[in-house]
Amino acid sequence: MSASNLLQYAVFVAVAASLVKPLGGYMARVFGGEKTFLDPLLRPLEHLVYRLTGVDPELEMDWAQYSVAFIVFGLIGALALYGILRLQQFLPFFYARYQTTPLSPDLAMNTAISFATTTTWQAYSGETTMSYTSQIVGLTVQNFLAGASGLAVGVAFIRGLAREQTSKLGNFWVDMVRSVLWILLPLSLLGSLLLVWQGVPVNWHYYVQATTLDGGQQVIPQGPVAALEIIKNLGTNGGGFFNVNGAHPYENPTPLSNFIEMLAIVLLPAAFTNTFGRMIGKPRQGWLLFSVMVVLFVGGLLLCGWTEQKGNVKLAHIKTLSVHSLQGQPGGNMEGKEARFGIGASVLAAVVTSNGATGSTNSAHDSYTPLGGAVPLVNMLLGEIVFGGLGTGLYSIIMLALVGLILAGMMIGRMPEYLGKKIGPLETKFITLYALASPLAILPVTALAIATKHGLAGLVTNTGPHGFTEIFYAYTSCFANNGQSFAGLNASTPFYNFTTAVVMMIGRFGLAIPALALAGRLAGQIKRQETQNAVPTDKPLFAALLVATALIVGALSFLPALTLGPILEHLIGR
Repeated sequence: MSASNLLQYAVFVAVAASLVKPLGGYMARVFGGEKTFLDPLLRPLEHLVYRLTGVDPELEMDWAQYSVAFIVFGLIGALALYGILRLQQFLPFFYARYQTTPLSPDLAMNTAISFATTTTWQAYSGETTMSYTSQIVGLTVQNFLAGASGLAVGVAFIRGLAREQTSKLGNFWVDMVRSVLWILLPLSLLGSLLLVWQGVPVNWHYYVQATTLDGGQQVIPQGPVAALEIIKNLGTNGGGFFNVNGAHPYENPTPLSNFIEMLAIVLLPAAFTNTFGRMIGKPRQGWLLFSVMVVLFVGGLLLCGWTEQKGNVKLAHIKTLSVHSLQGQPGGNMEGKEARFGIGASVLAAVVTSNGATGSTNSAHDSYTPLGGAVPLVNMLLGEIVFGGLGTGLYSIIMLALVGLILAGMMIGRMPEYLGKKIGPLETKFITLYALASPLAILPVTALAIATKHGLAGLVTNTGPHGFTEIFYAYTSCFANNGQSFAGLNASTPFYNFTTAVVMMIGRFGLAIPALALAGRLAGQIKRQETQNAVPTDKPLFAALLVATALIVGALSFLPALTLGPILEHLIGR
């Protein structure tokens, strides 16, 4: 692996780490109702929102009420977006000459659920399907609202660990409003200006007809790209304005814009670990979770970078194909990579987006080597524990940590504890339900797809192990609320539109409900002084236990499926 790529990776991790403490502290003040520098501007607007909506900001909710508010809000958002998509041809800024891909009822339904769950799974081409009104009023608004509601659930989960002898986890509507006004909106405005500075357009112009050098005609789409681009990354959504997503020069024109967009993906989830540590009064706990995330992130980054730099194993033995460099870019597997960014920045984007619940890609993962393509797949299978989505990443890694504590407690014959709270039989059931959700959601529909003609009909390019990986990757991405795909799968069919929509909702609501239920149970307990027999959860030993638990649980759940896909493809290639 080249020194320049290693330097790029090191700079990215260092910049992200340097922003964890200041941003994490800011979010802790926001959700704690403490004073911030934006209060004079935003407090009146916040109160106005409450008056218009009839929300009582002093009224708190228990876990069941919080869950109902979260689910109802998500479903209402999906229904509203569905209406916009179905009526877009009657709304302003619809260009029938260029928006030629029909939005069938099942595709509109899938897209609406996709954006309402922060999955942004796109079985369509943005520039030939969506009007400007759909992109901004529909998709961009959902990027804000869905991201904010996920962050609200994460805050409620933290309160369950921090509070004692109460059933209340906060007010969903207050947490969501503050997430939008104090966090997502200011960062989006700043990020949009940075992207416009780098050349990302924001306009409402008609598509441009250009004449090429050989006399041909080319249509160049326009639109308010920067407005959607930054929130899709900040809100860990990922839906591209254009079909090729971050590889399009309008979405991602420069190496600096690529760096900014990747940083935007990890910024809030990484800083949320610091928010967690501050809200529970134990900053070391937050730093430990962040360190585990970094270890797993760097491991995947180095493995993916090494395999892609090494190149296609089928060509490795051919001596005549020893291409070593092109304009200073070391040789390797350049198939599917954006030439402007090369292997290094493409791999960084692949690992960041697959870890960060944001399917905003700048290269074709379908063209990666078998092991290189397996890295983003495994990242998603681990369950959003490395940064992850807004709010979801934090409670995902803690739920996995609790699995490790339960296993450790069983080995030493003691009831597990976390932050002075006992993990009893009922709490264990919620954790087990959470842990089993992913294999129970992903594996059956994958089996259904490869066993039926409707599922196999989507394999228009590849069959065999690679075709299996494409299907497996699709459902994994939908459950992880990520949205990226291997792209060799034609998913715009009623079969895939309905099955992926079901998996998206399980990945969104089926994980949030057990997490909130557990938080409600823990909030009702009395914090106990941690005993000598308790596993210390702020030490390197616990970090090692957490990493081991992630790898073991992931392997037990998905190693057979991985063996049928990328591992078998790699072995055949050799």
